[in-house]
Amino acid sequence: MTKAQFQISRCGMKGVTAVSADTAHAFGRHTHDQFGIGVIVRGAQKSLSGRGLVEAEAGDVITVNPGEVHDGAPLGERGRAWRMLYFDPTALTGPIRALTDGNPDCAELTRPVLRDPASAAHFLTLFRAMTDPHGGHSEIEGAENLLLLLSRFIEPRDRMRPRVPRAIDRARARIDDDPAAPLSLAELAAIGGISQFQLLRGFAKATGLTPHAYLVQRRLQQARRMIADGAPLANAAIASGFSDQSHMTRLFVRAYGMSPGVYAAAMN
Repeated sequence: MTKAQFQISRCGMKGVTAVSADTAHAFGRHTHDQFGIGVIVRGAQKSLSGRGLVEAEAGDVITVNPGEVHDGAPLGERGRAWRMLYFDPTALTGPIRALTDGNPDCAELTRPVLRDPASAAHFLTLFRAMTDPHGGHSEIEGAENLLLLLSRFIEPRDRMRPRVPRAIDRARARIDDDPAAPLSLAELAAIGGISQFQLLRGFAKATGLTPHAYLVQRRLQQARRMIADGAPLANAAIASGFSDQSHMTRLFVRAYGMSPGVYAAAMN
């Protein structure tokens, strides 16, 4: 079994983070608040999300949308390796607007995996341009490859999707407003005027997570942003609503496959 290796770096383009990973870690169900696009470079993996169970192998392009609940496990004892670019939604506003007739808020990455050598080549060129600004790659080359890559994945969202019930939307908004605040199931149910069981069932249907699991993910995302901005780990843990640093660390490793300390060293 290969030893887990993660390399994380900020990119020249604002709001973009690059990750190179080689690991046999099985990631628990988690979410990102970014778009993710990458390529498997060795081995294979399986992942379950709202888009179903998918398998990806070396050469395949993989994607994830902001807020999409997913996991990931290797196929084989030697694990798998991949390269990934994570884009804050604002970083893709311009490119998505160009591909959706001016509607950047109404698009998503529609394919969780794509076996297409041309798209993989566009990604690897983009990855090099993003991570090695002095490596001979021009800004126009990066922009071209980003647009060509996104054009294979970006499609307008179906405007006929069922709307999230107002009670569930209010509960989710309460968590989003202040993930670090102590909350009870009874309080969240009362916000929407429904029973706790109705909240639990409706929330899971709308988000793919129970209210508690969703709260944990939002706390992890807040902690991750604070750590990337240089906050001490203990401070990030408490400010994000965890009982202590060790509590944050256990959940951080489960979701992201690395410790907060490793992430901090890479980002600061």
